This record gives sequence, structure tokens and C-alpha cells, in this order.
Amino acid sequence: MKQSIPTYDLSDISQHSFLIERMEKRSNSSEDKLLDKGIHRDNHYIFTCMESGHVRMMVDFNIMEAQDPTIFCVLPGQVHQGLLMEDVYGWFIAIKADLIPHVVRSVFEESLEIIQPLSVDTNWIEKLNSIANLLYASYTDEAFTTKEGFLIIQSLLNALTGMFSFIYSCKSYSGISGESRALQLTRAFKTLVRKEFKTLKSPSEYAETLNISRGYLTEVIREVTGKPAQHWIHQEVLMEAKRLLAFTHLTVKEIAYELGYSDHTYFSRLFSKLENMSPSEFRAKTQNKQ
Repeated sequence: MKQSIPTYDLSDISQHSFLIERMEKRSNSSEDKLLDKGIHRDNHYIFTCMESGHVRMMVDFNIMEAQDPTIFCVLPGQVHQGLLMEDVYGWFIAIKADLIPHVVRSVFEESLEIIQPLSVDTNWIEKLNSIANLLYASYTDEAFTTKEGFLIIQSLLNALTGMFSFIYSCKSYSGISGESRALQLTRAFKTLVRKEFKTLKSPSEYAETLNISRGYLTEVIREVTGKPAQHWIHQEVLMEAKRLLAFTHLTVKEIAYELGYSDHTYFSRLFSKLENMSPSEFRAKTQNKQ
């Protein structure tokens, strides 16, 4: 293990702010440096559209499996690893966050559920395919490196990612528009927690940042999610702690400091309470599985 989880940047694999690759009968046996990276994070979004094939991957300790027409999204910062790939046909698209419209990012970043692979019908595959083909042609055409050409690329990226977010929003209760104030506030809270969990630890601090009272925040979050605000703060801390315990050899004390706790014994007690085992026990358990 290493001192940190490898984090890959798009500049490692592309000269642009996005990358699109056509997958043709892609399998684990393929010599594919793009997809065979081991356990890692990316600082960009990954969208995949699989027309056929079989894929299994680990995303933040959840095993995701998909066969035949499926779409999927991996968010920046999520720890993941490809486990199986058999005869995959489809598209792989990596995009920096600043190229993705806010309304699209919000569907994924503010989701109240785990992002899972979604089965789609052939009509959606055909629509996604048509845009992906245009985007790929634009990506490989030097004429589109001009300012005007990039406007076309941006429009195609908006259309493609917009379709992904539309399909996901239709499959869950995370609609883009027409939401209640409570649901909008819950999304804003969860987005803030993902960004600030290392520095802001209490519901009061989040309420202050959101310009509302602690009582109102607590009431709304419990109403929408069935869990108190503190639960979601702890869950974000817990997930990052588990990532660092499983995939680095940082000490428990170093991980506590990394997560914003000056008292590592308090962090150990909190982890034990949330996970029903100590940090050391969790590390030993996950290493035995690897």
C-alpha cells in the first residue's frame, strides 16, 4: 500500500479537458492502460455507455455489476477499481467538472442515493450513440481545436451529459426541477458536506453556512432522508476513513489528522461507534480480502 490513494488527472491521458474512447469488444485481457489502473480515484467525471458486454467494478466498497445496455457514472474522488470486463462494446467518456453544466452535476453530486449502473432500452442507446459518434468525430478533428469548434464540442458534451442526468433523474426521486424547498435544501446540505466534511463537523456550522437555523436544518434533513444531519456528516467522514484505512498505510493517527481531528482517540471512538469495529480491525478485515 501507499501513503495516499493514487489520483489521476485527465492531463495524464489527454491533451484536452475531456476524453472519449470507443470500446470494441474490450476485455480484461486487452492491454488497456486507460481502464486497468488498479485501485484509484479520478479528479474528473467518468460516464460510460455500454451497448453490450459484462462489467464488474468496485466503487467505494460497493460491487457494481452490469450486463448489456447500461449507463453509469463515477464521480470525482470516488475510489474505484475495474474487476471484470468481457466483450464490452460502448463508450467511455472522461470530463473535467468545469465542462459539465451545474444542473447536470447536481443530479449526481446531490443524489440522496448511491449512484448505480442503470439498464436502458435500445432507444436511449441509439440516442447516446449518435451524440457520442459526433463528439468522437469532433474530438479527433483538428479543425475543432479552434474557439468556434470548441463551442460545438461543448454543445455536444452538454447534450450527452444532459441525457445521462435526465435518465438518472427519471429513475429516482432526484428530479431536476419542481422540487420542494426541503429537498432543495437537503441537496445543498449534502453537496456542502461532501466538500467541507474535513473542516466542518457539526450541523450548526452547516446551518450557519447555509444561512438557516440549526433547528430548521435538522428538521428538514430528518424529514427528507429519515436520518439526522449529523448522520450524513459522519457518513462522509466514515467513507473517507475507510478508503484511507483500506488503500493506504497511513497510521490511524495520521488518518485522524487528515480528516480534521486533532484528537485521534476521539476519532477512533467515533469510527468504532459508527462501524462497530475499531479502525485497526477494519483495516485487518479489508486487507484479508485483498
